[in-house]
Amino acid sequence: MYGQLGRKKYYRGEIRLVPMLILLSAAAIGLLVLYFSRFSTVAQEAPVIIQSEPVAVDEEQLLVEVKAQMPVSEPIKIPLIVIDPGHGGEDEGCSREGVMEREINLELARGLADKLSQLGYEVKLTRESNDTQLSLEERVAIAEAAEADLFISIHQNTCEESESTAAGIETWYCEDASGSSKRLAQLVHMGAVEKTQALDRELRQSGELYVIRETSMPACLIETGFLSNKKEREAVCNPEYQDKLESGIAQGIDYYFHPKTMYLTFDDGPSEENTAAVLDILKKKNVKATFFVVGENVRKHPEIARRIVEEGHTIGIHCNHHDYDDIYESVDSYLADFEEAYNAVYEVTGVEVKLFRFPGGSINAYNKEVYQDIIEVMTDRGFIYIDWNGSLEDAVKRSTPEELIQNARQSTLKRKKVVMLAHDIVYNTTLCLEELIDQFPEYKMEPLTPEVTPIQF
Repeated sequence: MYGQLGRKKYYRGEIRLVPMLILLSAAAIGLLVLYFSRFSTVAQEAPVIIQSEPVAVDEEQLLVEVKAQMPVSEPIKIPLIVIDPGHGGEDEGCSREGVMEREINLELARGLADKLSQLGYEVKLTRESNDTQLSLEERVAIAEAAEADLFISIHQNTCEESESTAAGIETWYCEDASGSSKRLAQLVHMGAVEKTQALDRELRQSGELYVIRETSMPACLIETGFLSNKKEREAVCNPEYQDKLESGIAQGIDYYFHPKTMYLTFDDGPSEENTAAVLDILKKKNVKATFFVVGENVRKHPEIARRIVEEGHTIGIHCNHHDYDDIYESVDSYLADFEEAYNAVYEVTGVEVKLFRFPGGSINAYNKEVYQDIIEVMTDRGFIYIDWNGSLEDAVKRSTPEELIQNARQSTLKRKKVVMLAHDIVYNTTLCLEELIDQFPEYKMEPLTPEVTPIQF
């Protein structure tokens, strides 16, 4: 009953283990008996009295030697964030109705510094007073001398008109090879917009802003509102609004150093074109994912299956063929299908799969009568099933790439750990994948492993 999959692998050696332990125990007892009998004989023939001289111990030297042998742990480096309140001194920045940018910038910088300090970060402001005037070069020099980990410049926006309807938050970054400045800008921007519910003027990329171009660490410049807009001018002067703004920026910075975790997973492949496109994007973005494959497709496209493994992604079993009625007819029918898929993956890639995903999820309309028995048997054999708690819904209905990204964002519910369901045989999924990855800067994307606590329905 329930087939033979995994028995050779997971139960090999059980029958021989107990006799071996008995033999080893008997041998150990025999040696002990022999030892004590010899000791007794010697003692009877020639009693020996051993007198030992007390050994002087140099405790200080001993302590030195013990410390020398102890592993040396590197001190934990606390990230240092340099906050740059824009303008200052004779440079007032923009102003409207007596509200000066230099003063608002410093108020926000001080509030942000307090919140970051409470989170455990070291913080340094480029200026502590509204009387201090710094050149752009000096601001950068302060960050460089401090060996800062991040640089955040705070500013206010304005229009030429005395009063304008222009409104919202925009955040600027300068492109760098690692993409770190863009990710920082995304997180700072997302946090500020989310907390304040201000109009989102999106990210802006520029190589013209000196302070974010010349700093060697990741950097961004945030325009927190328009002083030329009466409503936003009043808001940015309000302590409650300032608190929201500072909290949002601090949250973004905290996510930069302590991201949540997302496991991108792809079902139903591999396919020749779509999976290859997915792998190309993942390689470009330096992201590892998990592929729950179909055995029949593995045999059709062995080179793609091998590429999944070679490029460091996790490979798991989905099924051998996607016929729910057949797969879930009984426990034995499920195991037979699984074994075919397992063998296909092993023969093509050499991987002994540990992870699997039920077609339709572990509990669905087709497997109500058998899923508990299947789970019990598969778990006994050392396999781990993975469900999901986020989804592009790319297999449910035909959606545009933009809708797929929206589905993904809405389904995460800001969880700290997300297993995201996608399908690498869906063309629109490949079209949105790069943007999808960029839309989750608060998450570090990792491949699933047997050590990860699984998401299960």
